Amino acid sequence: MRGISRVLSSVLRDAEAIGRLQISIGEAAVSRSGFSSAPSAAAQCIRAEQAVVSGTAGSSAAASTSSTLRSAGTASTSGRASGVALVQVYKQLAKHRLSALVVSTAAAGFVAGSDEAIDWAKLGWTSLGTFACAASANALNQVYEVVNDARMERTKRRPLPTGRLSRGHALLFAGLAGCAGIYILAIQANGTAAALGAANIGLYAAVYTPLKVVSVANTWVGAVVGAIPPLMGWAAAAGQLELGAGVLAAALYFWQLPHFLSLSWLYKRDYARGGYRMMSLLDATGRRTAACCLRNSLYLMPIGAVGALMGVTTPLFGFEAAVLSGVLAMTSATFLQNPGPTAAKRLFRASLLFLPLFMLGMGVHRIPQTQEQRAVQQAMMQARLKLPARARNDPTERLSSSSHGAFLGALAAAPFPFLPLPLRCPSKVSCEAGPEMEGNIEDR
Repeated sequence: MRGISRVLSSVLRDAEAIGRLQISIGEAAVSRSGFSSAPSAAAQCIRAEQAVVSGTAGSSAAASTSSTLRSAGTASTSGRASGVALVQVYKQLAKHRLSALVVSTAAAGFVAGSDEAIDWAKLGWTSLGTFACAASANALNQVYEVVNDARMERTKRRPLPTGRLSRGHALLFAGLAGCAGIYILAIQANGTAAALGAANIGLYAAVYTPLKVVSVANTWVGAVVGAIPPLMGWAAAAGQLELGAGVLAAALYFWQLPHFLSLSWLYKRDYARGGYRMMSLLDATGRRTAACCLRNSLYLMPIGAVGALMGVTTPLFGFEAAVLSGVLAMTSATFLQNPGPTAAKRLFRASLLFLPLFMLGMGVHRIPQTQEQRAVQQAMMQARLKLPARARNDPTERLSSSSHGAFLGALAAAPFPFLPLPLRCPSKVSCEAGPEMEGNIEDR
């Protein structure tokens, strides 16, 4: 209880400090205008009314009344300004632009996983819950990195390094936002989306953020974090996670590497001042960073075709995605040939164009599936993964009965044509026996 009271006291002090700052600005403006704010507004109004009743109210009373009204208006404006200032602080704490980007990827996953008729109300609730979860994770990130942020030119003006907000206040904001986001997703979407949202908050705040000062692997962990929101959107729309949800998630994962690696190259000195471990700091020539960007840009090229093979999108999207990925790969190749700020900035801008165009194309060329089709596919997958192992001498049956059977069964589905096709019969014996004996074998 003492900890909660201290946090609430910190919140009140922060709000009062912001309010005092705005009021002092308003009072200074009033003083420069020749109006005094020392007397209370109520006392001046009473004196003006008495002067009017006694018949002695003249020009001085009118001037006093005018001054009172202007002072009251200034105080009201200052109160509104303090509220606006607090909202601005919360926006910076939530990294509202980054959170909006996260929401856009979740919305794209929702649209891709929807039926022919998109549930716009559920999309709105899913977007709101996703934004709250992202805001919570970003606030926790800033609470942890307040010392590092104070060293960097790009982040030193955030609320915590500048002292506009206390850590306790930021923690309370993060807790309330996280609880609200998970609750909204659980009530308005489903438990799968809520669980993914909660897991992403934990992964971002408890794994990715501390790892930034330990290992360059933080970029790859961060890419996993960025790939989860499309899964949240798909799960909210379809009611479950399906293989098709991995198309956009994979695209988000591979896209983030050229996007953030080029950004880290542009700000590598700033990251060094902050004490972060980035690949660009260990790469004197820049070619290693550029090669990683090119490699992951090439990984993006077949993803559109994979979506078409899985029946998630039309074949035209496969062509469009390949063209977009090709442009990103060419920009990465230019960065590899001439590592430097100009090429890195060009790659970063190309990545900013790639993502919205990719998501838009996937939404336009999506192939909606009805609930009946999803139920049939789910039943077929469950039946395939639960086939009994009858012939113990058959290596195929032994493999399917192992703990890896479910995983390999999923990999045997499209778009993995290089793996053997799933068996049509539950066992080798039933296949050799023919359909007339299959029922007898199953009854044993």
